[in-house]
Amino acid sequence: MSTPSVAVIGAGGWGTALSLLMARRGINVPLWGHDARHIGVMQSERANVKYLPGITLPDRILPTPELAGCLDSEILFVAVPSKHLAEVTDRIAETAGPRKPVLVSCTKGIERERGLLMSEVIAARFPSATIAVLSGPNLAGEIAKGIPAAGVIGCGERDALKAIQSLFEGTSFRAYSSGDLRGIQLGGALKNVFAIAAGISDGLGLGENAKAALVTRSLAEMMRLGTAMGGERETFGGLSGIGDLMVTCFSERSRNHQVGFRLGQGETLSGITSSMAMVAEGVPTAASAHASARRLGVETPIIDEVHALLQGTKSPTEAMKALMNRQLKAEG
Repeated sequence: MSTPSVAVIGAGGWGTALSLLMARRGINVPLWGHDARHIGVMQSERANVKYLPGITLPDRILPTPELAGCLDSEILFVAVPSKHLAEVTDRIAETAGPRKPVLVSCTKGIERERGLLMSEVIAARFPSATIAVLSGPNLAGEIAKGIPAAGVIGCGERDALKAIQSLFEGTSFRAYSSGDLRGIQLGGALKNVFAIAAGISDGLGLGENAKAALVTRSLAEMMRLGTAMGGERETFGGLSGIGDLMVTCFSERSRNHQVGFRLGQGETLSGITSSMAMVAEGVPTAASAHASARRLGVETPIIDEVHALLQGTKSPTEAMKALMNRQLKAEG
């Protein structure tokens, strides 16, 4: 099987890390970014100083502000923040014309209004496209350095799934496959909310016992809401569920953990988010997950407390105290 042509949409840390994997595989990779000035710096410096400082971009990575230059590729990895995904997909659909590239969503989030997953946001705007998803415990900085990692690719079309999976052969990234697109995406989205809670726990200095209990109960909550939203329970016990949950809850390099830690230290949400170059997806996802849980009648105490804190109706101490003071019950 010949190697399919590839482009990456989104020149942040994750998009650049994916480009590096493909370039090391020997593939020329157009890398699109919306900010022409940022792309110009990447072209001249051969580095993404803003998001991945210290990593040299090989010549096979071709940063470009022109979306049309990416759409001759057979596979597009789409790695843009969730709030921009609909707009970017519209542009891809309009610019692609009759071409039908495979779109791989690498974005983690849940639409607030209708509870749509990112693959569904894409499908609503590009219904003729074949859509896949990629998720897992994937800190961009480590992947960019070539440190071993693994993730899960989901797609309903077998040939497309095999083609995407084959792109990672011989790289430092081990790609598993799955047909559970909903479960893969829900694990990747919900874990960001729980990572904020874990960061708050660390910021308040609550200790390792409390954090272990919080992460364990987060997994139970992820499974409860995730299965209610259509994911398969087994998926949440894999890389895109517990795997991603662990790395974001325990790594200080996790953006969502950083948000929680700084909230626990007494900083304001607006001050934190304005100082960060990259988006912490757990902030908008907390509201989306809370709304989805209410629609489905699912009990989600950790999501509820994080949502209340981010909305400014509770302090970090009050949120954690509310979790500890819940009515006693059997584990499950």
